[in-house]
Amino acid sequence: RGGKQDMGSASLSHSNPGPHERAHPRTVMQGRRRRKDWSCSLIVASLVGAFGSSFLYGYNLSVVNAPTPYIKAFYNESWERRHGHPIDSDTLTLLWSVTVSIFAIGGLVGTFLVKVIGKFLGRKNTLLVNNGFGIFAALLMACSLPAGALEMLIVGRFIMGVDGGIALSALPMYLSEISPKEVRGSLGQVTAIFICIGVFAGQLLGLPELLGKESTWPYLFGVIVIPALVQLVSLPFLPKSPHYLLLEKHDQEGAEKAFRTFLGKEDVSREMEEVLAESRVQRNIRLVSVLELLRSPFVRWQLITAVISMACYQLSGLNAIWFYTNSIFGKAGITPEKIPYITLSTGGIETLAAVFSGLVIERVGRRPLLISGFGLMALFFGILTITLMLQDHAPWIPYLSILCILAIIAAFCSGPGGIPFILTSEFFQQAQRPAAFTVVGTVNWLSNFTIGLLFPFIQQSLDTYCFLVFAAICFAGALYLYFVLPETKNRTHAEISQAFAKRNKAYPPEGKTDSAVTDDKMNIQLEPDSSSALEN
Repeated sequence: RGGKQDMGSASLSHSNPGPHERAHPRTVMQGRRRRKDWSCSLIVASLVGAFGSSFLYGYNLSVVNAPTPYIKAFYNESWERRHGHPIDSDTLTLLWSVTVSIFAIGGLVGTFLVKVIGKFLGRKNTLLVNNGFGIFAALLMACSLPAGALEMLIVGRFIMGVDGGIALSALPMYLSEISPKEVRGSLGQVTAIFICIGVFAGQLLGLPELLGKESTWPYLFGVIVIPALVQLVSLPFLPKSPHYLLLEKHDQEGAEKAFRTFLGKEDVSREMEEVLAESRVQRNIRLVSVLELLRSPFVRWQLITAVISMACYQLSGLNAIWFYTNSIFGKAGITPEKIPYITLSTGGIETLAAVFSGLVIERVGRRPLLISGFGLMALFFGILTITLMLQDHAPWIPYLSILCILAIIAAFCSGPGGIPFILTSEFFQQAQRPAAFTVVGTVNWLSNFTIGLLFPFIQQSLDTYCFLVFAAICFAGALYLYFVLPETKNRTHAEISQAFAKRNKAYPPEGKTDSAVTDDKMNIQLEPDSSSALEN
């Protein structure tokens, strides 16, 4: 192999091409390298994993919007059948708020479960087991109307939240650990893309022409079974995370085989060496607990940055738009007949913006997309406030409000919609990652619950000024990230840690270890369990 490379370089040197000709082969090589990074197994793993995980999260964000009047009527009928009188409006509002918000409480529970389950089963098997929660929840919610039990719908929403909490922690870890760093950002954006596709699917199926009718609304929840079953029958044929196999199960042969499958090539010595370098750092280190992670000075600003980016992700106002789209468009002056179709356009814009972000993230980087996304959201929230104040002054102003909402959604999905999950995977090493996702996931779901519960009251109290709250949050997030967040594109964990070291005022121990990697390479051949690829 080395001889062929020498002959190739010699022939290039003898031909003496011009400067323009010399640049061309390099461009071709980079293009080929980028195509090689995307193997068939890597694409299948990302699509199947996201379809059965983040797609369901997005779907459950929007699916409750269209059948709202029918579900409330079902609650009223169940209450009257049991108690002999109709339900009062305050109790009905409380039951509906619980139905919407309990999804986030389930997500919080799932976030705490993922570390326990993942420790014993690994990332892939955690995703497989999680499908049990999704299928059980779908059956409960779909059967609530025939059974006449409103509790089944509420409990089903809670269990579906548990499914979402596990999925949004296990899936980003799995995708981050199976992908080469050259496409890690693009693969990580698959999570955000499928969240947006899930939101769009929930809006589409909720149209009156499809399942958004009084007689068919339970089927909106029953279709959740389909993505869960697809993942359940497909994912077992793919390997486990090579990082998990090598660092936690010490299965070097299995890790090499997994790398070959996901990368689509035989020589995986470079990837194995990178993971082994991390292994040498944490050879005798167990999984870090949440308390230990919070106390560690080496990752203090990484954790703060991940928490702030995730909090801004939830508190930026998008979930308020997803949960209460109909009422927002009603306030904007849109007639009830047009609202479902205008709502559908928001899902389409989300999906297109998320796909755009996935295509450019490895060229532009995480930092510009995240900062510009929050900055543009703050700008359009301000404009939206003005248009809502002036909506009675001209017939075209309500439509300008809709354009502002679509612009806010596009700005969100082009960066803030998926990058916080990628950053959490990139900031922390293998032993710290489960605890980091527990902390960040807790912030994610608590923020989700808070905004879902409080937004109607904020809207009632502040009226047209309610979106200034979200504008302030987005602006503060963009400002913080501008001063603190380094670019993580194409960087290893050690390089990212070094970028934060000055701010942490504590240099990570792997910095010293990585400086000795060259010396350690001499000893790799002496280890009895070293692979032939590493020896070569």
